[in-house]
Amino acid sequence: MSGSRVVVYAGPTISAADVRAVLPEAEVRPPAGRGDLLADQWAPGDVVVVIDGYFRERRSVGHKEILQVLTEGAQVVGAASMGALRAAELVPCGMRGLGTVYGMYAAGEIDGDDEVGVLHGPAEMGYPAQTVALVNLRYGCKEGAETELVEAASGRRIVAAAAALPFTHRGWKDIERALDDQDHDALRTLEEMIGSGVWDVKRLDAMAALREVAGGAVAGREAAGQGSVEPGSGKADVTFTGISRGQSLARRTRREYAPGRWMSDLDVLDAARLFDEDYPAVHEDVLTGLLGEFAGAGGMTAEAYGMSKLGLDDRSPLPDPLARWFTERERAELAAADRTRLLMVRVWPVWQSADWRPAVLARLRESGRWADWCDIVARADEVAEEARPRLVVPPPAMCAKLFLRHWQRRGTSPDAEMARRGFSGLDGLGGAVRRFFAYDVRRGRERGSAAAR
Repeated sequence: MSGSRVVVYAGPTISAADVRAVLPEAEVRPPAGRGDLLADQWAPGDVVVVIDGYFRERRSVGHKEILQVLTEGAQVVGAASMGALRAAELVPCGMRGLGTVYGMYAAGEIDGDDEVGVLHGPAEMGYPAQTVALVNLRYGCKEGAETELVEAASGRRIVAAAAALPFTHRGWKDIERALDDQDHDALRTLEEMIGSGVWDVKRLDAMAALREVAGGAVAGREAAGQGSVEPGSGKADVTFTGISRGQSLARRTRREYAPGRWMSDLDVLDAARLFDEDYPAVHEDVLTGLLGEFAGAGGMTAEAYGMSKLGLDDRSPLPDPLARWFTERERAELAAADRTRLLMVRVWPVWQSADWRPAVLARLRESGRWADWCDIVARADEVAEEARPRLVVPPPAMCAKLFLRHWQRRGTSPDAEMARRGFSGLDGLGGAVRRFFAYDVRRGRERGSAAAR
């Protein structure tokens, strides 16, 4: 194993003790559910091993979050259960699959989630199994036929009977009741051999995958650049842009600031964007710096880089439709090169998939005003709770139109005002406003009362 971090999502196929017996330094997590991978920060060289994942109690681990982990440079290995299923689906994108169950999914021999799904008890009790996985029955019947411990015809009837039951009803007694007496001895052999682990292909696959990671085969293969497009190679051959970045940033910075109340750094950013008059200057300065880095990497100035991206030369005026991104004063006073630079900053999402928010957040944290914006988020939640019975929050588009009245000034446009704060349209602005809507209404009333006095 390399010196990088290894994180294993497991249970009930294998226990934390099983994982640490093979990978003593591994971080062991419960079965992976939707958002769990996004909640962590990954780095090149990290290895994520997905063995088990939720099917029912929580939403399943998402394809896009696995792609996001791959984009961040970590390797993602799937085996045995949910990991094998996701690996078979995402091999072309760089996830690596290991083991017999993965091979069955990849070959199309099996295709249902229920093939690996089992009911089990809680983690505190070691995930005691209450049903048997259909894929274990398939494997056991095949092994039984080859060793003459299970007659082939009985095996086929057992698999058919189990497959006809919902996976939540595939207990040994349930399957026995679905069979004729002639197959009961074969079923008991399967129960004994799967229960002992000899024919438990999910467990066998999981342990084999861990041993491969421990042996460095995964890291070594990656380092050698082998198998970029082979099934199960683990090396991404697809470029991912903008996948789940906003969601991952929210997940990774989410914190409970009061009992039952949560905020993320993106919520704090929204508070600054919506209510701080100085925010547009910060936004422009940070994004101009990022633009300069992109341009500098190509040996160009920001203005020349912008013209290249826009397909303009230094003799061509900006096309008229682009005028909406500027105020009247900017159109009148800025030189062509400065307008090009500013346009690139304001239409950032149109031409650049790189996420500007981490850089802006870093600047906001250094500003000394971070606590003020956190207080706005907390105050907004408090006011929303107080107003809940009396105030209906409009849909996002209406929230955006109402809020835009704060920013509308003579000589500017809604597009320019939204762009100065990093909003690319009414949907994005309205989505951000909804959490602060009641706070904004309360704020307006307080100002109105003060003006009337």
